[in-house]
Amino acid sequence: MGVEVAVEGLGKSFGRQRIWQDVTLTLPVGEISVLLGPSGTGKSVFLKCLVGLLKPNSGSITINGTDLVRCSEHKLYDIRKLFGVLFQDGALFGSMNLYDNVAFPLREHTRKSETEIRRIVTEKMDMVGLAGEGTKLPGEISGGMRKRAGLARALVLDPGIILVDEPDSGLDPVRTAYISQLLVDLNAQIDATILIVTHNINVARTVPDNIGMLFRRELVMFGPREVLLTSEEPAVKQFINGSRIGPIGMSEEKDEATMAAELAAGFDLGADEITGVPPQLEPTPGLPERQAVRRRKDRVMRILHTLPPAARTTILSSLDPTDRFGR
Repeated sequence: MGVEVAVEGLGKSFGRQRIWQDVTLTLPVGEISVLLGPSGTGKSVFLKCLVGLLKPNSGSITINGTDLVRCSEHKLYDIRKLFGVLFQDGALFGSMNLYDNVAFPLREHTRKSETEIRRIVTEKMDMVGLAGEGTKLPGEISGGMRKRAGLARALVLDPGIILVDEPDSGLDPVRTAYISQLLVDLNAQIDATILIVTHNINVARTVPDNIGMLFRRELVMFGPREVLLTSEEPAVKQFINGSRIGPIGMSEEKDEATMAAELAAGFDLGADEITGVPPQLEPTPGLPERQAVRRRKDRVMRILHTLPPAARTTILSSLDPTDRFGR
């Protein structure tokens, strides 16, 4: 079962370099969230702060009533067991076969028998489509298989929170689609709270229940997918559309003069703008419905009246009648 993560006023710096400040968001229980942002905005740093690998300079991260920023090392060790983390490259031990890699957290953090470990490892490897692959070494398999093995290892302690750093890194579009479907299927089966850091616009548009964006050392927005996908906020709109027209530049944000020059030259984002709210990925047939979807849509309907008219129209057109008028 998923766990709520409440982040309040979080700030992180390395020396005089401020990464971001005053980040406030709540990862809803059992929902999939995505964190977007240009390269270098500290998305991976945010994940490391959440799991306690880096200590923020300010703010709080509250899980089950415990503030991870101020708790003891012993308490932090216990809270970390709620997390499963999938790093960019899978972070597998090259000298261990896949079975031993997946079994490692169980041997390290529990006193389970090898019989029980074998049952759990077999179950998780089957869940990610790696049944029968346990004897292979990481160097003998594809990048997509390493990602899935890393995900299986992240699942063996039955985490309430799964953090996924750039799941599409190093993968072609087909393998990225498989990983996306796998994350949706996992959420349907175990109702875990999932946070994905990605640059991939297609993943951001089709996978999550909630989307957030870091830019200019701040969290620009965080909320239900329908709200972010119809947002007129310039940085969000530019990133979602993958356009060069907007406040995001090649190396950092553009200055006002550059943006004014683009407008004077007649550049128009609307010409190539992606419109509408695309369908969200659904679980593979035969799996349970994702309860997160109903919870999110209920939230959207409660705040719909606060959104701009164009956004309201677009969002309503993306919903079926049962979403609009209740079941």
